[in-house]
Amino acid sequence: MKLISTAIADVLLFESQRFGDERGFFMETFRQSQFDKLFEGLGLTAPTFVQENMSRSAKDVLRGLHFQKNHPQGKLIRVVAGEIFDVAVDIRQGSVTFGQWVGQILSAENRLQLYIPAGFAHGFLTLSDSADIIYKCTDYYAPEDEGIIAWNDTDIAINWPLAKGIVPILSDKDGKQRR
Repeated sequence: MKLISTAIADVLLFESQRFGDERGFFMETFRQSQFDKLFEGLGLTAPTFVQENMSRSAKDVLRGLHFQKNHPQGKLIRVVAGEIFDVAVDIRQGSVTFGQWVGQILSAENRLQLYIPAGFAHGFLTLSDSADIIYKCTDYYAPEDEGIIAWNDTDIAINWPLAKGIVPILSDKDGKQRR
């Protein structure tokens, strides 16, 4: 597994090695001991994951920006089919990167996984006809603890890769958020 840094030091990209032949391919997507070593090399403690989720979204669906207020979740996100633009926004009070965001295209083809630590809001836009996403979490989801930031918040100013004239498809709760 290869570690790649991003514009926000605590948000990390991981690339898994794929071994393939005419039969298909094999790819190890997670090994705790390797994860531990990579984080240790950065002077950090690797997170422990307690929950894994899967979602499917249609083209132009935008989910987010979600976070948990009192039980923040770190997430390790990967796409197993399709392509998304994945975004992490630093909402840690006192952080030198507070209010900054980083975005990354994740796809089944590029094999990248994005690690977003606790204390970040998370969202993504589906770029392909559909996308299947699997993500591990460091804390359990608690719906009553969820917070949402508007996807188009003008202070954060995320540059979503939306085609001209396209309005993203939002859930009712995401659509009620004001900029």
